[in-house]
Amino acid sequence: MRKLNALTIAAAIMGAAAAQAQAPLVVTDTANAGEGSLRAALEAASQSGGASQIVMTVSGDIVIDESLVYTGEAPLEIIGNGQRVRSDANTDLLVSANGGDLAISDLAFEGPGGFSVLNRGDVDGQTAGKGIFLDVREDQTGMVQLALTNVSVKGVANHGIHVSDCTLADDCGSGAGGAGGGSPASLHIQLENVTVDGAGTGKFDADGLRADERGAGDIHLSANGSEFARVGADGLELDEGQAGSIHSTIIRTAFIDNGPYCNPDVLAEYMPAEPEGSFQDGMMQPSDIPSAVTGTPDDNCFEREVSLYDSGSVEEYEIGLDLDDGIDYDEADSGNLNLTMIGSTVSGNYDEGVDMDEAGPGNGNLRYISTVAYGNSDDGFKMSEEDAGGVDGAVMGSVSRDNGGVGVVFEEESDGNLVVQISDVHTVNNDDSDDTGLEIVQEDAGTGELSLTGSQIEDGMEVEGVSVSR
Repeated sequence: MRKLNALTIAAAIMGAAAAQAQAPLVVTDTANAGEGSLRAALEAASQSGGASQIVMTVSGDIVIDESLVYTGEAPLEIIGNGQRVRSDANTDLLVSANGGDLAISDLAFEGPGGFSVLNRGDVDGQTAGKGIFLDVREDQTGMVQLALTNVSVKGVANHGIHVSDCTLADDCGSGAGGAGGGSPASLHIQLENVTVDGAGTGKFDADGLRADERGAGDIHLSANGSEFARVGADGLELDEGQAGSIHSTIIRTAFIDNGPYCNPDVLAEYMPAEPEGSFQDGMMQPSDIPSAVTGTPDDNCFEREVSLYDSGSVEEYEIGLDLDDGIDYDEADSGNLNLTMIGSTVSGNYDEGVDMDEAGPGNGNLRYISTVAYGNSDDGFKMSEEDAGGVDGAVMGSVSRDNGGVGVVFEEESDGNLVVQISDVHTVNNDDSDDTGLEIVQEDAGTGELSLTGSQIEDGMEVEGVSVSR
């Protein structure tokens, strides 16, 4: 199938609009509402019944006091003039409320900013505002498309960009859980020179770009020349929770300093004196270890894990802060997780740099080419596959250094084979440099193969259940 880029999708939308014989809707005024405003153009497009095009001829900021909403089901293209759409209100900036395709170019979206775990956007009955929100109808079929070219989003409390095909909306949760229902449609997201900076800082688990897909559809994403920086949670999160796969290509894109919403400098004082422990059978009862942390600026930030012996006594427990990643994909149920990254940078993220998790019978297929991960608080590149399914991974001409965890991880649990190629890769100074450059593990039934050529693994490697060829 021929790949579509953002301009191709926009051209298709323009062609559809021409077929409907509808003249472009022209924005001539920067006012919040009224004749010639962007709001009026969106209302006209919503009522048109067909594909529409909005052209901004006006210069200067468009300041809004409530959400701009498109309620049509047909495709909509918005061609900007390099201006900002901004608001001092904690509100969604632009919404496609009924699953209408969006193609947007040459526009910046800016919320009020100043959010943090101490200044949340979702308290006192407020709903934290998003930048661009495309909400898919439950009966939608085919391909739902979002194409952004020369677009930026910043300063919103919630997701910078959100495409939701999930009946639970913001309570959809991660793809690993698969909760909620969705339409039969697939999601197609194209990003060309897109920047998301400082979004998601006013709500727990609010990402730079989040796509939630439930039902039978897939997620298709491509990003080129883009940046996700200083986002409260994950820079980019794709959650494919039921039948369907993730297909993604990321080229010359940066993921920098994401994941600090649960700010350790602010929340450390709420941690128990003994945040972790391990015990012999019968030595520690559940009632004697620290309980869940409450009474904090946001209790969601605290993770608590407890393992028990068969006797009911505590084997081990750990309490920690839930920080986030540069990129986080979860693919559950049937379907594959596919990612190719080329010429990209993943640095300074507060948890893992790249965090890929595949559950169910599908496979994980990963390619990292000329890509660097450095200074992330946990693993640089991580792929974990559980249940039936295998891993096919390759890292070529890439660097993973100075990360708080392992440089490169590929692990496969349960049935399935693991095949990994490491070529011209440099790892150094990851974690404590004690076999922390590579972790290649095949834990259960199935075979494991590692091809290692032309590489400098200065911090060593851990290999389990895997044959190595050099």
